[in-house]
Amino acid sequence: MTASVTAVQAQGCSVCTKTAQGLDDKSAKGLNGGIVYLAFLPLGIMGTLAYLWWRSNRSL
Repeated sequence: MTASVTAVQAQGCSVCTKTAQGLDDKSAKGLNGGIVYLAFLPLGIMGTLAYLWWRSNRSL
């Protein structure tokens, strides 16, 4: 299962990969910042739900 997950994650978007290869340092940092910005909300929601689940099951 780990190999299949790694293969899926390694594919990425071919357009994004080609674009990132041609960027200068400032633009590449901007692209990375945008990716982190877009990933923050879903990861925050998942982290909050995981914490609430852990807290509710801690006393069992």
